[in-house]
Amino acid sequence: MMFPSNRVRVLVSTQPIDFRKGHDGLAALVSSVLRKDPFTGTVFVFRSRRADRLKLLYWDGTGLVMAYKRLEDARFTWPAIKDGMMALNHAQFEALFAGLDWRKVKALETRPPAAAE
Repeated sequence: MMFPSNRVRVLVSTQPIDFRKGHDGLAALVSSVLRKDPFTGTVFVFRSRRADRLKLLYWDGTGLVMAYKRLEDARFTWPAIKDGMMALNHAQFEALFAGLDWRKVKALETRPPAAAE
């Protein structure tokens, strides 16, 4: 999958959305409902009511990019439906996008070395 960077912020909207929305409709939803700026490079993930489809929206610096994925014989593992959003790290997002249970993915925390050898 094309993905902007390992360091990009990923926010998941916990409410199902109307999947007829396109780039502009999702950007308006990010601004008005989620109270975030859709033009910061953050990846926003949206779910369908049946939890078998997802849409991604992000600004790549030149335009809005929207990706859509549908699982054929399964459903995505989603957080509980409630108002708001939640953040996923890169490893959790990759698991979600692959149709895996992202809750079981724990990214390694790395720290820069204290001194160069």
